Amino acid sequence: MELDIRLIKMLQEGIPVTERPFEEIARRVTLSEEDVIRRINEWKANGTIRRFGAMIRHRLAGYSANAMVVWNVPEEQIEGFGTKAIEFPAVSHCYQRPQFPGFPYNIYTMIHGKSREECEFVARSISEATGVVEYKILYTNAEYKKTSPVYFG
Repeated sequence: MELDIRLIKMLQEGIPVTERPFEEIARRVTLSEEDVIRRINEWKANGTIRRFGAMIRHRLAGYSANAMVVWNVPEEQIEGFGTKAIEFPAVSHCYQRPQFPGFPYNIYTMIHGKSREECEFVARSISEATGVVEYKILYTNAEYKKTSPVYFG
């Protein structure tokens, strides 16, 4: 367990930009490169981690429009809505959350686009694909922090 925590700490700092990044990580945590890769694959297989990949700074990549789209989805349609919404490449996140008085939205999607019009097109497309017509588009005004979570400090 202690070795796993050391490995997680290394991974959450980011992958070294070298020809053999897992070899470098392995050296730092006193494992073999094969053990590091095996542990990551085991965590993916057992659901400890969903995916392992790069985090793109979308604004620097030209995706300057970000919209949190909130949806009022009938309870019996939530599963199908979520399955359909995540098929859209512009959707990076899709969450179910509780509804509140005066704010009846229970599904939240993050849509990234190169323009507001592109985000609106994706939202309309999701609406057409799912039949859910009650939604609001909330645009990002400023980004203050974007990092991966730190589980072990």
